[in-house]
Amino acid sequence: MTNSKWYLTTSIMGIINVTPDSFSGDGFGVNFDSAISQAIQFVNDGAAIIDIGGESTRPTNLYKNVKEISDSEEIERVIPVIEGIRKQSDICISIDTSKSKVAQEAIKAGANIVNDIWGLKKDADLVKVIADNNVDVVIMHNSESNTYFDVVSETIKDLNESIDYALKYGVDRSKIIIDPGFGFAKNINHNLEIIRRLSEYKILNCPILVGPSRKSTIGKILDLPVDNRVEGTAATVAVSIYNGANIVRVHDVKNMVRVAKMTDALVNGY
Repeated sequence: MTNSKWYLTTSIMGIINVTPDSFSGDGFGVNFDSAISQAIQFVNDGAAIIDIGGESTRPTNLYKNVKEISDSEEIERVIPVIEGIRKQSDICISIDTSKSKVAQEAIKAGANIVNDIWGLKKDADLVKVIADNNVDVVIMHNSESNTYFDVVSETIKDLNESIDYALKYGVDRSKIIIDPGFGFAKNINHNLEIIRRLSEYKILNCPILVGPSRKSTIGKILDLPVDNRVEGTAATVAVSIYNGANIVRVHDVKNMVRVAKMTDALVNGY
């Protein structure tokens, strides 16, 4: 059985992008003090997890000039922020990376979760770092292709393979969280179908994380720019919780804490 800490109420993961090129326009670049202050504000607003990212994970099929950076540059961006947050709070910290060296340094600095958008398939050493440090891991579905016969069954199959891989290399099953990868290698209809059928991912017996916040699917449906998608995000968050999400990754923490609290009451009672 997976760790019960993610099943009591919906947990809000607040996004802190220490990047100059975040799709959502909220990247702090090297303004570490502002990033730390925003993280502490998220804690005060009710976030249960702070997710720190030092490299843009914008899908290359949607955005031009997506720049990969070196391990050292990513480390230089995220470590001061993790250390700064840890000095002020014992909040659960997630490092959004697919790189083993970045993950190792982030864990040393105080990170509790590794959030890998490539589902442990990009850096062969990452799974060992996670297992050796006994931290939680978010295994997200991602692909080079956005063609599916059945997006839900195929992403479940892929995630199950990544779970088996993690278990093989010593990751404790209670430490595994899965993410269907809303917005990654999927079109609008794929993304909507994942949310509608989210309960099917429960077969994997892991907490479910979804990250629809401000994504292009919302923008296209509502014809709104990235900084004006809070209501669309709220709708996806509410339906995701109704269909079984345990963690939601968002930019607008205060708003989504309220949405989650109300939806939890509707789903589970008050």
